[in-house]
Amino acid sequence: MRGYLAIVVFTVAAAAMGQQQAPAAKPAEAPRLAVAVIDVQMLVTESAAGKEIKGRLQKLADEKRAQAAKLQDEHDTLAKQIQTQGSTLTDVRLAELKKELEDKEVAMRRFEDDTKQQLDEAQRKELDGLEKQIMPIIRELGQEMKLQLIFNKFQSGLVYADEATDITDIVLKRFNTRVTK
Repeated sequence: MRGYLAIVVFTVAAAAMGQQQAPAAKPAEAPRLAVAVIDVQMLVTESAAGKEIKGRLQKLADEKRAQAAKLQDEHDTLAKQIQTQGSTLTDVRLAELKKELEDKEVAMRRFEDDTKQQLDEAQRKELDGLEKQIMPIIRELGQEMKLQLIFNKFQSGLVYADEATDITDIVLKRFNTRVTK
């Protein structure tokens, strides 16, 4: 019975000691993370500055298409000449025309490659300039709204964003207001 009493006393004492110790500290709550998303593509296509950029890039592309069409016409005219007059031309003249046609084909490929590079570079420069105009507005809104993170909605790896976190319209309105002043 003494053994039984010792166990009961020990258990009661241990329980009492547990109650007397300071309660365990509650884990600190993580600070609320304020996050927003922006549809950058919409800013580019819907902003006044983005529309101007699209117009300039379209004009450049149209000019390049016209130049390419002229090169293609020259090529086609030469090919037709070889086809229709080939049997009446001397071997030397036919060889000259074929060499000229080959040169036109090389020039067309080179023009196509150069044009793609020029258009890509023009687009990159234009979008970099647009980004330099938009970023201060995004930073300003981030500070005003006390946001810790702002993601590019469709290029950040983000798989879900509640529409309430999308501040694209606010950025777009403020950007258009500042750019058109």
